[in-house]
Amino acid sequence: MRIPVQPMAAKMALGRLGARGRQLVAASLASAILLSPAVRADQSGLAMEINKRGEKTLEFDWPMVRVGTGEYPAGPTGVTVFHFKRKVLGAVDVSGGAPGTVNAEFLKLGYDLPELDSVVLSGGSWYGLETATAVATALKDDGVRDGYAFGEDPNIALSVGSIIYDFGSRRLNEIYPDKRLAQAAYRAAETGWFPQGSAGAGRMALSGVFFGCNAHSGQGGAFRQLGDLKIAAFTVVNSLGVITDRDGNTVACYPGKNWPEDLRTADLMQDFPRSRAEGWAGVSADDRNKNHNTTVSLVVVNQKLPHAQLQRLAKQVHASMSRGIQPFATQFDGDVLYAVSTGEMEATADDAMSSADLGAVASEVMWDAILSSVPEQPQVVPAKDTPVPAKVLRDYQGDYHFSRFVTLRVQRKGDRLFARSIGERDAYTIGRDKAVELQPVSSTRFTVPGRFPLVLDFSREDELVINPGQWQQLGEKI
Repeated sequence: MRIPVQPMAAKMALGRLGARGRQLVAASLASAILLSPAVRADQSGLAMEINKRGEKTLEFDWPMVRVGTGEYPAGPTGVTVFHFKRKVLGAVDVSGGAPGTVNAEFLKLGYDLPELDSVVLSGGSWYGLETATAVATALKDDGVRDGYAFGEDPNIALSVGSIIYDFGSRRLNEIYPDKRLAQAAYRAAETGWFPQGSAGAGRMALSGVFFGCNAHSGQGGAFRQLGDLKIAAFTVVNSLGVITDRDGNTVACYPGKNWPEDLRTADLMQDFPRSRAEGWAGVSADDRNKNHNTTVSLVVVNQKLPHAQLQRLAKQVHASMSRGIQPFATQFDGDVLYAVSTGEMEATADDAMSSADLGAVASEVMWDAILSSVPEQPQVVPAKDTPVPAKVLRDYQGDYHFSRFVTLRVQRKGDRLFARSIGERDAYTIGRDKAVELQPVSSTRFTVPGRFPLVLDFSREDELVINPGQWQQLGEKI
């Protein structure tokens, strides 16, 4: 049920109530919002960003492969759709202990008939799985496919998909990629590009949670052409493990207070579980010489392969990813890799490779994709000795509603500002037990000092933005 409200009339009515009356009305309205299932569940009014160009983009020449992305910035969360110009042969390898897939089991049956139309990677955990079937129904609704599934040339749409978990403590709402977003991304799919970093399904990905690094991650892609042979790798890295380069260095991490500057993944792994304990300061040179997270990926080759060889390619490339992500395929990772052969180049062509050689090259391309998934990390902003007038602090006071389970109460005490979560859940390091002091960075921005970036921006009227930028959370004053 939608209740029409005339904004000016409402303001005039509130103006006649007095301060206490306005507080009671605001509290009643907030309760109504929290209790209304229709308001909670309706995502139809959310703004979408389709095929947003980010800080870096992979460009590649392969007309068979079309890519579309859709994002809900209010999450933030998103979806990435790979659509092929014609049906292709697909295989899948599942390594993680907590996978979420649609139609993946069909790809394990071993049929050599090309039947796959699209691969869909999505945020939103289990709820994001509807994006895969949404692309299939869009193919039917648009007349690309019909309902005929028999004979040597079936025309029914087949879309497979996998999801990452991007809820929990990383954001303060439960917006998820849905049918509307996925179909918009599919219909906008283009050839020759793939956005990297915080984009599409990787919009709110993290890496290194296993060691408390909690670094921002995203989606990465890489392309290599050897003669007529084409290989592309795409991955959404939301891994429990840390991303590691070819020299063994940890690529992205918010380190502990005493951690060494030249952080090596081998040290974290070798000294585990001490490396996860507070106060760990690394290992000595002598010691070095002693003997709910997911990465979903796609590797595409144009060489024609039978299903058995394509399945081995999937297995080989997926296993190789343990070099670039450590640890990999844990109990709490939902790691899934899809392998696709577009069949454009015969296996007898001059540039064709044996399946083992193809797997070796594709594994390196996938490592490039993993490394390209890392966006520029927000910096921890130090507090400054910046006096903020009491009148300004009074304006910042109030309750800021982020979602049905997170509301932040901001209060002034003298010349200082404090915040506490009064909802069901904490707001990052701002908990529910006691108020924490917000220390000024400027007259409009405050921080809570700690290991991870936490900035509260009051520059917008009647709104509070936590961590402004790519991963911001928006709360409305009530």
